[in-house]
Amino acid sequence: MATAPRPRTSTREPEELGRRLGAWLDGRLPGAKVTNVSVPGSNGMSSETLLFDIEHPDTPMRACALRLAADPAAYTVFPTYDMPRQHRVMGLVAEHTDLPVPRVQWLEEDPGPLGAPFFVMARAEGRVPPDVMPYTYEGNWLYAATDAEREALQEESIALLARLHDQFPAEEAEFLLPEGEGSPLRRHVDAQRAYYAWVVAGLAPSPLIERAFARLEELWPADEGPAVLNWGDARIGNVVYDGFTPVAVLDWEMAAYAPREVDLGWSVYLHRFFQDLTVSFGQPGLPDFLRREDLERRYAELTGHVPRDMEFHTLYAALRHAIVMLRIAYRQAHFGEVEVPADPDGLILHHASLAAMVQGTYW
Repeated sequence: MATAPRPRTSTREPEELGRRLGAWLDGRLPGAKVTNVSVPGSNGMSSETLLFDIEHPDTPMRACALRLAADPAAYTVFPTYDMPRQHRVMGLVAEHTDLPVPRVQWLEEDPGPLGAPFFVMARAEGRVPPDVMPYTYEGNWLYAATDAEREALQEESIALLARLHDQFPAEEAEFLLPEGEGSPLRRHVDAQRAYYAWVVAGLAPSPLIERAFARLEELWPADEGPAVLNWGDARIGNVVYDGFTPVAVLDWEMAAYAPREVDLGWSVYLHRFFQDLTVSFGQPGLPDFLRREDLERRYAELTGHVPRDMEFHTLYAALRHAIVMLRIAYRQAHFGEVEVPADPDGLILHHASLAAMVQGTYW
């Protein structure tokens, strides 16, 4: 893993972005100066983040972060990037809950200034559990923490999810429903089927992903439960911490109107993805951290809602993640970073654990 080629994350030049951002900002705050432009090392392959400061006596905020839709010419991970939707979700979460969501400021829907739509928000100071190398690996602040410190972070983090689901008025999230028919869960899954079809259009499909979709139908919950606002990418890698306390909840591009367990299953599985990967490379990882049984128990204590059908929801999370992994792998092939094997399932890093979930042997 340490020697594998890292997928490219951007085709943009930060210096050029900073220059164009300065020109755009001058139209909103004449005389404002953009300084200290940087791209965080954790920038992903989806929407991109630019950090900068504003120098102006009347600025609403000085330390800023800009969320920029992916370059449409760069083999994007997702088919669309709805920045107004993200901007609206973050504003609503700030309005209706006590979650530490960064204050959103300007929204620019015109792709002209920076090449794609974007919005500007306040920048939070703190530290984030790393994805590369994962926080389950040795050599980072979370791995080096004590058991008590990690337990405190775990407690604070699951509380974020509980408070979001309990405090946000569900009807305010109905605008997030995908088009189609059926329940919120059915529409959510149908949207993932459509995403998978987009990923493999003209390319080799994944037999494993297709088996996973079939298994989902066999495990479909008899009672789906009420829908709530889902964070979407609910994991500690999208939280900024001051010490071990959350100070900013980030990355709302996958926000959805769906049962609580969709978010909870994603939180459970995304940690397992890192943990399983770490163990496969001969390290112990963090086996006592973010365990499924602990998260389910504590969520029930905080909300009064006992998570149900979690085999379905963790399988669904692993399936959704597999579709993203497949798209990223095909993106790497597009840029000449990897070759596509005869079996496309080999492009999915967690194909073994997904296969075990499909067979009912993982948990």
